[in-house]
Amino acid sequence: MSARNPLTIVPSPVIPDRTPSFTAGMQRALADRKKLFATALDIMGKQADTLSEIASLLVDALHNGGRLLIAGNGGSAAEAQHFATEMVGRFKRDRQALAAIALTADTAIVTAIANDFGFEEVFARQVEAYGRQGDVLIAFSTSGESENLIRAARMAIKRGIPVVALTGSRASRLAAIAYLSFQVPTADTPLAQELHTVVLHLLCDVVESSLSL
Repeated sequence: MSARNPLTIVPSPVIPDRTPSFTAGMQRALADRKKLFATALDIMGKQADTLSEIASLLVDALHNGGRLLIAGNGGSAAEAQHFATEMVGRFKRDRQALAAIALTADTAIVTAIANDFGFEEVFARQVEAYGRQGDVLIAFSTSGESENLIRAARMAIKRGIPVVALTGSRASRLAAIAYLSFQVPTADTPLAQELHTVVLHLLCDVVESSLSL
């Protein structure tokens, strides 16, 4: 009978701490973001009339029983769902639920339409199904050139639904056909998305305060 080997404890290797420090880089990035935001907000402040018109359109639609149909791709899809969430739930105040549908949220519908009709139709088909006079279509697009949003806008116009386009600074087909458009003052996609969040929060605040009375 062979003797069992005694249990051998192998010490864990000593791994030197090579984790880099990102603090200095983060500080520089935050300082740069602060400058970019300050400049962008100054420019947007000069376009407050346009934001006011958009807010008035949304308030009137919701007050009269209409709905907000909201769409976007990628990060802008998240913005669409964010906006709908603030309307159906609440932004800052307890009040009645406000009707908003994110056309990005139902994966079964989106994938079925994409599979059967092509991705270019994923929003237009839903506008055709849900849209009625008195509603508003809100399209988030940093480029303003997403074909599925342009087709959705055309469908909305065909059905007598005003289109609000929230885009980046470049001239675009979406902004050109929208009833109202707000172009944040940057062509940089991440910064445009961050500024779109600022815009949607401003709109949520005005809409909610107006309809909570």
